[in-house]
Amino acid sequence: MNRDEIIRLLGTTDADEVRALFQAADEERRGSVGDDVHFRGIIEFSNYCERNCLYCGLRRGNKAIARYRIPDDEILELAGSVRDLGIGTVVLQAGEDPTHSTGYICRLISRIKKATGLIITLSIGERPYEDYRAFKAAGADRYLLKHETVSPELYQRLHPDSKYDNRIQCLRWLKSLGYETGAGNMVGLPGQTLKILAEDILLMHEMDIDMIGIGPFIAHQDTPLAHTVSGEPDTVLKMIAVTRLVTRNTNIPATTALAVLDHGLQLKALTAGANVIMPDITPPRYKELYEIYPGRGKLSCDISAVIARWETDLHGIGRRIGRGPGGRR
Repeated sequence: MNRDEIIRLLGTTDADEVRALFQAADEERRGSVGDDVHFRGIIEFSNYCERNCLYCGLRRGNKAIARYRIPDDEILELAGSVRDLGIGTVVLQAGEDPTHSTGYICRLISRIKKATGLIITLSIGERPYEDYRAFKAAGADRYLLKHETVSPELYQRLHPDSKYDNRIQCLRWLKSLGYETGAGNMVGLPGQTLKILAEDILLMHEMDIDMIGIGPFIAHQDTPLAHTVSGEPDTVLKMIAVTRLVTRNTNIPATTALAVLDHGLQLKALTAGANVIMPDITPPRYKELYEIYPGRGKLSCDISAVIARWETDLHGIGRRIGRGPGGRR
């Protein structure tokens, strides 16, 4: 599809056409990645961040939030629980914490890999090329770094202390180093257009991104965008569907942000092209403080119950929980 065709599909409100779009995406998903829904267990190990992004509750300027860092041994224990749940991938996620040295992250990766054998995904922001190379050598397999928006002007407005070109360069470094590389965007950002959303999809296709996270912008009460209207779930679902049709065999999660709005939206995403679920393994006392957007802390913390519920829900749509690392085909 070209940009104009993508824009037209993202903007359609015709119920029959939307239904046909979701069906086509679901058929593409079945043919390209199969019926397995792969789980990745997220550990949010620090909510310190040196960035001041306008939309994020972890932003440096938010003085209303209590900060934490999970001790190393507790992180290791949590990673063990991910393995024990039968989940093949652990995601180590944090704000851009200035105390996390290259050596510290490498030691953490090595300990987890040695103790659990899990696939390790990092989501810790922009780092120098040498850091990414060191993390890969230490045992990291994947890296998530959402590009957020393809528009340099919108990116700069939302990220006053970051550069769009550097974000894209980091993604290119990660690909060159052999990481399974994740990017993605938010839907509903102030100033965003359907043209920008279409170009988000085309950028991720051009860069051959392996994992694509697409979720709604949800306004946070302690940020400069507190009174901004949040993103429309219907547009998120159309974005997921078109992205599946364009990128074909990528891994696309039904994002946690959709679950905050409604659990049913995650299930809808799985019938519109998504094939990944990312349950949060972070203990409740930390989880409620990792509020990049409001409502995350209210999601169920009983992971065994969450997985059991998903087994039932997936059976209802002819799907099953995948086993193993669940990498891109």
